[in-house]
Amino acid sequence: MAKKKREIDDRFKKFGTVSFTSTTKVNDFVSHLEQGKVMGTRCKKCNIMFFPPRADCYQCLGSDMEWYEVSGTGKLVTYSRLQYAPVGFEGDLPYSIALLDYGDYKVFGRIDKAIPEEEIKIGMEMKTEVRQLPEDRLTYVFTKA
Repeated sequence: MAKKKREIDDRFKKFGTVSFTSTTKVNDFVSHLEQGKVMGTRCKKCNIMFFPPRADCYQCLGSDMEWYEVSGTGKLVTYSRLQYAPVGFEGDLPYSIALLDYGDYKVFGRIDKAIPEEEIKIGMEMKTEVRQLPEDRLTYVFTKA
């Protein structure tokens, strides 16, 4: 009897400018991006919300998670304009990374390059949107609300 070849779920390789892993327990994150949704996970037992999404809860150590959509607006908590980048991201420079506070959870990501730096202000309302990258890759960015 021939051994059945196990299929590898490598959807995560489509996320971001450079992907350092092609498989993860939260590969559905990419499927949600393909549908135009940025999603995090919530522990059903503890109700802790995670972004980036996690498959396991650090508090109760459980794996009973559900997806929630990052929607509405968040407030810009902090940001930094990068002049140097890790390997693979050099061509993106300069760019700004930031943290948005959505109340129950926070989201870390990049600010849309279309927003001039002089318009970026701590406390400003922003939203998180999916973006298509070259070569069928996906990411998300923060835009003005």
